[in-house]
Amino acid sequence: MPVNYTLIRGNSPIVATAIHDGHACREEIAPLFNLSAAERLREEDPFTAEWTRFSDNRIVFHQSRFETDVNRPREKAVYRRPEDAWGLKVWKDDPDESVIASSLQLYDRFYEELKQYFDHLFTVHRRVVVYDIHSYNHRRDGQDIEAAPGANPEINLGTKNMDRGLWAPVVNSLLEHFRSFDYRGRQLDARENIKFQGGYFGQWLYERYGEDICPVSIEFKKFFMDEWTGKPFTDDIRLISGMLGESRVPVIKAMTKLPI
Repeated sequence: MPVNYTLIRGNSPIVATAIHDGHACREEIAPLFNLSAAERLREEDPFTAEWTRFSDNRIVFHQSRFETDVNRPREKAVYRRPEDAWGLKVWKDDPDESVIASSLQLYDRFYEELKQYFDHLFTVHRRVVVYDIHSYNHRRDGQDIEAAPGANPEINLGTKNMDRGLWAPVVNSLLEHFRSFDYRGRQLDARENIKFQGGYFGQWLYERYGEDICPVSIEFKKFFMDEWTGKPFTDDIRLISGMLGESRVPVIKAMTKLPI
């Protein structure tokens, strides 16, 4: 069976995930795409797997979201129509139901293993924080046209899928850390629920584990790469990696302030 995702379990109460990092797809599905590899890459979240390395608990999904999107409900996990995929025509022709069924088998297997992964983690920790790391495009109108900064923060924290009141110490400490981090002599624009509030993965975690889990969707605007060519800006990727790593101390400290 191919390695479609990586689940690494450690001792920390923090889990770092990159469920849209993947670019791979099954051999039988590749010829069916109407989109080129470059077009698919543009809507994926390259380099986010690198940012999960700060934690000893890591979840990385290696398959493309165009094969199956594990951040959407099962009935929407395979993009069938352009309106499912930012107006893009994903397939040359409507895929056979057998193709979709195979993609959904992967989806189901992933979530079955997630149950085992998190159930075990909760035998060790009373509460768990999940960094659900993503990225998003901001030059949709052209390679040299940036969207209005007011609606496109450099870091967007999506906090819909949690008990926000309970987890306020953690969320606020994370926001403060991102805002105060020395990013080449400036501070990043980090805000909450401006661009995204969180996807199905976080919803699934919250529905299963309730107030004991804090799935925070961390969306980075693609200022760390050229979203049209896929070229990485290595210094930015390194800085973001360090910033995430340094956030562990204030987040774990904030967890001690939660009610017992």
